[in-house]
Amino acid sequence: MKKMVSVPFMLLGILFVVCLIVSNLLEAKIIRLGPITATAGLLVFPISYIINDCISEVWGYKKARLVIWSGFAINFLVVGLVQLAIWLPAAPFWEGAESFNFVFVMAPRIVAASFCAFLTGSFLNAYVMSRMKVLSGGRNFSLRAIVSTLAGESADSLIFFPIAFWGVISGDKLLLMIGAQAVLKSVYEIVVLPVTIRAVRYVKQMEGSDAYDTDISFNPFKVRDL
Repeated sequence: MKKMVSVPFMLLGILFVVCLIVSNLLEAKIIRLGPITATAGLLVFPISYIINDCISEVWGYKKARLVIWSGFAINFLVVGLVQLAIWLPAAPFWEGAESFNFVFVMAPRIVAASFCAFLTGSFLNAYVMSRMKVLSGGRNFSLRAIVSTLAGESADSLIFFPIAFWGVISGDKLLLMIGAQAVLKSVYEIVVLPVTIRAVRYVKQMEGSDAYDTDISFNPFKVRDL
């Protein structure tokens, strides 16, 4: 039997991947928001967790797992292509090589930190969202979205910052960045929660789907189990 992919699922999956690629490019820049220091990925990355919540809620953990690994694979491909472009010799008349390399070059440790943090945080977010839905009988979406995001974002920050910036940023500032990033991303989720609730409700009605993961494997590596 042929497996069909709905348009809403496809569009959300594409947006998820785009957010990951953009946030990965922005993570190398450290920004200042008043007294708070964070990475520029803060501007985009929380959107991926909102999409993760939506996919887990409507289609279940299996589909979330598929999208997470798809995002990882495409992100890996983009990093490889960017590195290839950097390694290729620039035309003698082109004067933008130094600026191009400065913007797009990604230190191996930042790439490794980003990939490890993304996989851990995304799968934890989807798992918590799925398990809480079953335990609550599908009630309290707002609470589930906030708790799952806080769990995922905290794990993401705890993994990303020590790997990416240990030895570059002092320990006390590193701890502040970890806490600030996790809190700000979770606050982001809370602020846009009314939009998320309406979007999830609309997609549920359109798809006629409201998944409950009562008898599935939460093994993140069972990608073929759809």
